[in-house]
Amino acid sequence: MGWNRRRVGEKTGGDRRGGVKLEMRHVPWVFAFPAIALALLLRYLPSLLGVSYSFTDWTGMSFSANPTGFSNYINIFSDVGTRGSVGHTLLIAALMVVFSNLFGLLLALILRRRLKLRNLYRALFFLPFALTRLATGYVWQYILSYDGPLNQFLGFIGLENLQRAWLADPRYAIYMVVLVLVWQYIGLALVIYLAGLEGIPEELDDAVAVDGASRWRRFYRVTLPLIAPAVTIAMTFTMIWGLSTFDQIFALTGGGPVDATQTLATMVWRTTFEFGKFGKGSAFAVILTVVVAIFSVLQNGLLRRREEAL
Repeated sequence: MGWNRRRVGEKTGGDRRGGVKLEMRHVPWVFAFPAIALALLLRYLPSLLGVSYSFTDWTGMSFSANPTGFSNYINIFSDVGTRGSVGHTLLIAALMVVFSNLFGLLLALILRRRLKLRNLYRALFFLPFALTRLATGYVWQYILSYDGPLNQFLGFIGLENLQRAWLADPRYAIYMVVLVLVWQYIGLALVIYLAGLEGIPEELDDAVAVDGASRWRRFYRVTLPLIAPAVTIAMTFTMIWGLSTFDQIFALTGGGPVDATQTLATMVWRTTFEFGKFGKGSAFAVILTVVVAIFSVLQNGLLRRREEAL
């Protein structure tokens, strides 16, 4: 009888321990649940609602909206201004990807060397990326204004003929936007490329140099293949930000002059908050999301293939 009581007690204790283990497996989900719930509530639910609103004529001023089918999308694609904004979006993204990565890689190769104060230089070049994008836009708006520091400097050195209304002239405005974007995002590319270069042993580069390979050949045959993953990451990030940039354009030109810097992102703002067409603005947002996704996937796939080829 005593033996039976001990066995029952042992079995009960074992079940209790098993129950504790079962509960412990759920503890991480208990702590993660608030963050997951907030993400669903504040990010993904509004995104789904935005997709549904894109098929309505919702004005943002009422709780009801009339379904319009694909009329918002049809109106968008039949508008000449939309085609212009798509072209500006792709141009800004392309130039930003090329020049941000080109200068970021060049700076990374220079700052990889054992220079005095190289950590200070790295921090200074990364600093623009850490600044608020909207504030950066307003600072550059002042610099590039007709009475701003840039034109004053040109006048000081006797180059008055080069003074321009940089942001008010449709011929130059979009390139000034690209200039600001490249200036701000070089730091991001720099950090990514430095991380890739730090993983390359110096002995490997020295061994290739001993064999008589030129500096360009060492870079193309040794360095570039080894930093190919960093190239993929940097170009993908800059592509995404280039396609979806809004803050700097809003601060610099607001989409002007004469829609010369109007992009899909600024069209979302303009249609929604200036014209009060929340349904059509949601359609613009959906189109922008699809464009960013398509180009990011295509670019990432091409670069991954390039990595394997190298």
